[in-house]
Amino acid sequence: MRALNRKLWRDLWLMKGQAVAIGLVILCGVATYIMFIAILDSLRATRADYYSHNRFADVFVSLKRAPEGLRRQIEAIPGVARVETRVVAGVNIDVEGFAEPVTGLIVAVPDEGHQPLNRLYLRSGRYVEPYRSDEVIVSEAFAEAHGFTPGDRLAAVINGRRQSLVIVGTALSPEYIHQLRPGGIFPDYKRYGVMWMGRKALGNALDMDGAFNDVVLELAAGAGEHDVIDRLDRLLDRYGGLGAYGREDQRSHRFLDEEFDQLAMMSKMFPVIFLGVAAFLLNVVITRLVGLQREQIAILKAFGYGNAAVTWHYLKLVLLVVAFGVAGGIAVGAWLAHLMGKIYMEFFRFPYLAFTLNAHVLIEATAASVGAGAFGTLLAVRRAAVLKPAEAMQAEPPARYRESWPERLGLRRWLTPPNRMILRHIGRRPFKSAVTVCGIAVACGITMTGHFQKDTVGYMLDIQYGMSQREDISLVFTEPTSYRARYELAALPGVRRVEVQRSVPVELRFGHHSYRTAIRGMQPGGDLQRLLDAELRPIELPSSGVILTDYLAEMLGVRPGDRLTVEVLEGGRPVREAKVAGVVKEYLGVSAYMELGALNRFMREGPAISGAWLAVGDGDELARLYRALKDMPRVAGVALRKQEIRNFNKTMNESLLFYTFVAMIFSVIIAFGVVYNSARIALTERSRELASLRVLGFTRGEISYILLGE
Repeated sequence: MRALNRKLWRDLWLMKGQAVAIGLVILCGVATYIMFIAILDSLRATRADYYSHNRFADVFVSLKRAPEGLRRQIEAIPGVARVETRVVAGVNIDVEGFAEPVTGLIVAVPDEGHQPLNRLYLRSGRYVEPYRSDEVIVSEAFAEAHGFTPGDRLAAVINGRRQSLVIVGTALSPEYIHQLRPGGIFPDYKRYGVMWMGRKALGNALDMDGAFNDVVLELAAGAGEHDVIDRLDRLLDRYGGLGAYGREDQRSHRFLDEEFDQLAMMSKMFPVIFLGVAAFLLNVVITRLVGLQREQIAILKAFGYGNAAVTWHYLKLVLLVVAFGVAGGIAVGAWLAHLMGKIYMEFFRFPYLAFTLNAHVLIEATAASVGAGAFGTLLAVRRAAVLKPAEAMQAEPPARYRESWPERLGLRRWLTPPNRMILRHIGRRPFKSAVTVCGIAVACGITMTGHFQKDTVGYMLDIQYGMSQREDISLVFTEPTSYRARYELAALPGVRRVEVQRSVPVELRFGHHSYRTAIRGMQPGGDLQRLLDAELRPIELPSSGVILTDYLAEMLGVRPGDRLTVEVLEGGRPVREAKVAGVVKEYLGVSAYMELGALNRFMREGPAISGAWLAVGDGDELARLYRALKDMPRVAGVALRKQEIRNFNKTMNESLLFYTFVAMIFSVIIAFGVVYNSARIALTERSRELASLRVLGFTRGEISYILLGE
């Protein structure tokens, strides 16, 4: 072994504590990057594979009713490779022993057992038998929530008629990876389920034999999605088409994309923090090491070692520390990614997780770590390389201390000698001191991140469900209905107050920005649903114009007074303009609002409503109300406010607990690395000074105070 290599290993052993501390910080940076990128790549690969094998559609559209013969015209649209016409309906489900209302969606599947698109992934049981009218397959999440197995029975109200159904299997679908009820934000598998029934049986139940009300398409390679959508909308307009949309606007797919974007953002943010701290620590340690080994560098150069050999010697020391951090980071990151995968598999209904750790991710993590280490030690290594032997043989010039700024402000008389030593030593290297403080601040900030998110979620819940959405039950109807339904709801047992709303699906456009959402018409003077301004004060809806949430206004780039182009995605699909009357602060959802009468006038329709909010009593009245809601065929979705809050907390707590735990562990490592290295270097630099103070009579406690006080 060459002499420089022996020196390298001896130096590494002497500074093993500092090397381990720095390696752990690098480990944290690499682990966070591996964790986020690995789970992101795995989820993307799983989704792509699932979509491909189960032929997830490219274009979706719902309509009122069209004859099956129209299918040939749809197939003739240029760019369409495959078409599946379907029958889809909202249903009320009666689960024995479960008192609360349960709603769901029932989707027709071909009786022949071959689905051209959106194929089911059977998890248990079998496919429905041809032309059986009482067999259904239910979504796995819904089955697990109620403990259903093949052979169990449930009742459903389909098109106003109650039917007893036999569960013959459980399945997953690429169309419902993220399974939400209409108007929902978080999954509630107990109160909302997806079911699949034979096409003939469901068509007869809905009086749609030989007709369809839903279409999904697969596009040919290279086909223009917008051209196909435009042609499809024109074709289905006379049949009550509600506006075709591409895969990127499909609800489940869109939610997944937003989650993937968040993971990608976090994969860029946290590793930079850790590697930045590691670069600083390496700079401090190598700078001090070069200062202590000035005489050794001089001797090496006197024996003929050139600048390149000395430079490579110290770089190898840095690379060994980095290698330790990278190796550990890859292992820890892969382990954390597996843990995250389990959380996501509970939230997203994938049949499997294709865990992927690509080679390019390992190369990127290694390159970033080596780059951070090299950049952090560049000046220190260069100083060692250019040090001349004659200069290196001389001792380092003594440090020059000056009065600290508290002393210059006249506070000297209140400062003891140890306190003045602390302040002057900090002031002698202000940059190093400032970066050390920043490192500890980063550790504290990362610790607070998890708790901050928890507090933020709690605050959002208080505002959204305590001050804005104050109803006990919210209802969504299968289709817009007469305002008279309000009085029918008010007559139900236990109902104390009713407020109605009208929801219209639209595409809002301003300049080159556009966004699909819904305009919600609300009653003036409502108390169950209120819009709040930035100071959380209730605001009254204007008699004309539209109000946007702050996030939606920012996405569209609009301000109050601007005029939006509004394309209605139901009925005759009119395109009109609306003035932006204001902006409201809302933490959940991206919506637009109008006064109910103004929205009815905007739609040029009579007084129509799409749903209602109820304030209700409890006890026996509530049980009777639940029974009444189960038998109302026009109700497509029922949400209980208390249960929405529970679902929100359950979903957020699972992920927040994991993030908080990881953040806490990693922040402790950063704090340890920064403080330990700073203390070790301070002790090395001031060992003679502190020893001299001991000779002069300072106690161990006073010496420790000087070192630890800094």
